[in-house]
Amino acid sequence: MKYYLSSYKFGDKIEKIKNILPQGAKIGHINNARDWTTASPEIRDSHLKEEMEFIDNLDFISEHLDLKNYFGKENELRDKIASLDGIWVCGGNAFVLRQAMKLSGFDNIFKELQKRDDFFYGGYSAGVCILSDSLKYIQFVDNPNDFPYKNVTETVWEGLNLFSYGILPHYDSEHSESEEIEREVKRCINNKWLFKTLRDGEVIIIE
Repeated sequence: MKYYLSSYKFGDKIEKIKNILPQGAKIGHINNARDWTTASPEIRDSHLKEEMEFIDNLDFISEHLDLKNYFGKENELRDKIASLDGIWVCGGNAFVLRQAMKLSGFDNIFKELQKRDDFFYGGYSAGVCILSDSLKYIQFVDNPNDFPYKNVTETVWEGLNLFSYGILPHYDSEHSESEEIEREVKRCINNKWLFKTLRDGEVIIIE
């Protein structure tokens, strides 16, 4: 799998995406990190529309891939993702995103996708934090006890385990979470946890 991992939004290396994906590639936009219980539906939909239009303007074809539609339907989600060339996973609450991934079976599908060299994973903030081995690195940035989905009452701490360390976005940036990220950096240092910071605009590209 190929990765374009940004601290915030699409970052400063947008043209690189065009080198990773062919023109007309189909991208599923996963917006579930914005499903936290007090989120404004209007703001959530506005961000979704803005990001999908941005993807379309890069000469790709975007569509909303709502994991809620696949809760308990892992094979259906697998088939849907097989029809795409990649996914874009937005920021928000990483713990809520993790719940949606578990309920839909995305966890298992992600392991399969890692074996492909023709699939694209792009995202920012929560969509990047989720790739760590654990979400413990950001437990004071995002609320780990927000449960917007029915019958989910326990925090999922395990990440997707692409990285064996934490990714801390918005570091030293003009972002509302930068101060909390700074505290998380100190906590990682105190606990001797491995981590990598990303400033807004910075991007990790893996091909």
